[in-house]
Amino acid sequence: MKLEQLRSFEAIARVGHFTRAAEQLFLAQPSLSRQIAALEADLGMALFHRGPSGATLTNAGELLLPIARRMLGDAQTAREQMNELAGLRRGRIRLGAPPTLCVSLVADVLASFRSAHPGVELHITEGGSRFLVEALNESALDLALVVTRGTDPAVQGTELIPLLTEELVVVSAAGSASPEELTLEELARIPQVAFNRSYDLRMATEAAFSASGLEPVIAVEGAEMDAVLRFVERGLGVAVVPAMVVIGRPGLRSARLVNPSLSRTVNLARRNDIGPSAAAAAMQEFIFSTVDRLAAPGTDLARLVTPTARH
Repeated sequence: MKLEQLRSFEAIARVGHFTRAAEQLFLAQPSLSRQIAALEADLGMALFHRGPSGATLTNAGELLLPIARRMLGDAQTAREQMNELAGLRRGRIRLGAPPTLCVSLVADVLASFRSAHPGVELHITEGGSRFLVEALNESALDLALVVTRGTDPAVQGTELIPLLTEELVVVSAAGSASPEELTLEELARIPQVAFNRSYDLRMATEAAFSASGLEPVIAVEGAEMDAVLRFVERGLGVAVVPAMVVIGRPGLRSARLVNPSLSRTVNLARRNDIGPSAAAAAMQEFIFSTVDRLAAPGTDLARLVTPTARH
């Protein structure tokens, strides 16, 4: 199998059409078709069902797709490692994180990294933790920040390095008269701005209410992170968010959630079957140092964020 064949196969699988895939790859369609035909002949089976409306994967194609994506990702990583032998004057980092971390920890990490290594391209993917781990194992990401609660199952091929344990807090508009602490029962009676159900955070808070036999009052439902924070600032309701989200937001005030308190663990996810590129290794160190700085004793977050010992 040749990399150009796998690249063509992956593009067709992604867009579902030979012509559109050829356009994306800047190839003539007959050339693309010949590549796929050669790949199918080499494997001894068809990879696509061809029809007037496009192309869909056969069972063999479904099996090959994650392998092809991983091989293409590994080839790109190899190229980048060769480029970086001369130092971090160029390269690329693909970092994944949930939206709740992109507006807090990730923003600080990227600012520091960009200042130190302006020649390295930064690519960010937002998504849920499960999606990010899958992308990491398909070599679509170099590193990911993911969230776990309790004893999440281990994922083959992925190493999780716990970074910190972070409390969830209740945020309200800065001028509101909310108390410094709220119980889950008290929170259930206050109108809330609820996240989209694709957020891990939404599912965690719903599970906590359900376990306590409570039904929260929802004022606005289905918003994304930026919208939730703006709605809260405008006084439409309160929201449950990770403690780090409040950093640098004077329009918000926070209250601790007690009886029960809720927390989450933020982890650095990386593949354990392939070494990081020079740029990825540098990014990893910036993540570690940023976590230590944000949660250092004497900071506003010190009582809400606990760094985890790393080995």
